[in-house]
Amino acid sequence: MTTRRQFLSRGVAAAVACTCCGVQRGFAQAPAPRREVRVGGQRVRTVDIHCHVAIPDVVDVVAGTPMERAARQQLTGNLKGPPVAQRLAERGADGIDVEAMSINPFWYGASRDTARRIIDVQNAKLSALCKEAPENLRAFASVALQFPELAAEQLEHGMKNLGLVGAAIGGSVNNEEISDPKYDPFWKKAEELQALVFIHPQSEGAPATIRDRVKGSGALSNVIGNPLETTFALAHLIFDGTLDKFPNLKIAAAHGGGYLPSYAARMDHGCSVFPAQCKGPTLKKRPSEYLKMLYADSLVFTGEALRHLVAECGAGQVMIGTDYAVPWVKNPVDHVLSTPGLSDADKVAILGGTAGRLLKL
Repeated sequence: MTTRRQFLSRGVAAAVACTCCGVQRGFAQAPAPRREVRVGGQRVRTVDIHCHVAIPDVVDVVAGTPMERAARQQLTGNLKGPPVAQRLAERGADGIDVEAMSINPFWYGASRDTARRIIDVQNAKLSALCKEAPENLRAFASVALQFPELAAEQLEHGMKNLGLVGAAIGGSVNNEEISDPKYDPFWKKAEELQALVFIHPQSEGAPATIRDRVKGSGALSNVIGNPLETTFALAHLIFDGTLDKFPNLKIAAAHGGGYLPSYAARMDHGCSVFPAQCKGPTLKKRPSEYLKMLYADSLVFTGEALRHLVAECGAGQVMIGTDYAVPWVKNPVDHVLSTPGLSDADKVAILGGTAGRLLKL
């Protein structure tokens, strides 16, 4: 008799209608064979830590509130993602074995009660979705970070009771830096649980503060604003002492860590040149050295950019990220395999070794 595990691993999964976690099911035709990735002749399990999903049920929770528009926007276009069977087929064809899904925060302006209901619905649905394909799907818990103690509770519940693998958060919260001491209860819990915290920018962050500068052609609000939001978030976590306060945090940043890895050495010199402007806590190491404590995804588009990211952060700090189902990148595995200067061990780490360890696969 074919076991459920065998059934799912062959990719003949039940198709889930609506977005990625609807409830209507029906059998889909078998997808194309899953690409098996090998390095040095050895099979490698590949893991994508940056892919998106949206939950239709949340619209009912936020109906009539300022969050309704944002919730509905997530259900349009590519962000909502395809049905599960199509998702597994497309990821398999790309050589992605496991994907850790997340939801971009839109609820930081919600009241405590509304935020609790949003997160309860989302995390329950994320958990159910992962159970549809347990060999291939994982999810980061959503948390109401504007209420740090509540966010800590939601993270713990998500990991211990729902099988979620960490938390996905924005790069700022209502124009506040996530390094503010008020968020320490969340960071303390994340460190205690050894949870991977995935930081993804939102349009309400840096893109909103530079709105006039990113008007016009070029999608600048996204291509400049989003990495800038991540850069601000990571720099504040360094300079405000959060990483010294919680040295065992596991933090991964989208889009290659923003601009920080490209010009980190300037941070090392900033306080020596402008000492009067550096009145925060005394850091325990040079600012650029904290990059070795952080993780970044591989969404930097060229082999040279990935080579440089690895040179700055270390191969063990970089993991595959694709932004799926938004079509930012094709052939994410080949992007790693073809990058110059990477050893086989480097490639294994980036393709899935590091993510597998952090997500406890």
